[in-house]
Amino acid sequence: MGELIPLYDQAKPEGNKIAKCKAWLRQGNSIAMDGLLVLGKVLEEFMEKDSWPQLTEDDFRERKGRIERALGNYDLGYSRGGLIISTASGVLTRSIDDVIRTRDLMALNAEFERTLKNVQADPASAVTSACALLESLFKVYITDEKLEMPAKETIKPLWSVVQKHLGLDPSSLEDDDLKRILSGLSSVVDGIGALRTHAGSAHGHGRKAYRLKPRHALLTAHAALTLASFVIETWNERTKGLG
Repeated sequence: MGELIPLYDQAKPEGNKIAKCKAWLRQGNSIAMDGLLVLGKVLEEFMEKDSWPQLTEDDFRERKGRIERALGNYDLGYSRGGLIISTASGVLTRSIDDVIRTRDLMALNAEFERTLKNVQADPASAVTSACALLESLFKVYITDEKLEMPAKETIKPLWSVVQKHLGLDPSSLEDDDLKRILSGLSSVVDGIGALRTHAGSAHGHGRKAYRLKPRHALLTAHAALTLASFVIETWNERTKGLG
C-alpha cells in the first residue's frame, strides 16, 4: 500500500463521483510505479464482497459484471488480493499444440496455469479454455498417430477416437474398478463439452441462465488438466512400448 500514500497529498478533485473517481485514478496512474496496482486496490473492497449495503443482490452482481466487462475490453481481469491481471496471458505463450507435442507434463502444467487466471475474472472463458485444451490434445494425438479425424471435430467425437486407440475404452477391460474410472473419464469429457456449450464464452446462451461461479470453472479446469495429463502419460508409455 506504500505506493498509494502519495495520493493523499494531492488536491481533492472537483465534480461528481464519476469525475472524482476518474481524477483520482489519473493522479494515481501518474504517480504510482504501477497504475494497475492503484486500480486493483481501488476495486478490492467492492470486488471481494458477496454483497454491498444499499444494493440488492441483482444490482450488486450487475455492477460487478460491468466492472469485469470493462476490464475485459482491455484484456484485463480482477484477481483476489487487489490484483489486476492480463487475461491475454490466458492465451498460451507457446502454441498449445507445441506443448502437447513435446509431451512434457511440466511444460503443460506451467502453460495451463495461465488459463487459470481467467477463473476469477471470467469463469466462462476458463471453461472454454479447458475444453479447447482437450480438443487440441485430441487433435494432435489423432494427427501424430495418423488416425482418421472424425467428421465433427468437437470434444466428444475426438475423444472417442483417442479413447479407442489408447485402449481406454471401458468395454475393453475386465477389471470392474478400472472400468468405473475410465467411464468417469468419459463423463468428464461429456460434462466439459456440455458446460462449454451451455455456459462457456464460445457460444451464445439460450433462455436458461447459467450462473457459472469461479469454483465451477476451477473444477472444470482441473478436471481437464487431470485428463490431459493421463492421456499424455499413457501416450508416452505406448510410444516406449510399455503399455
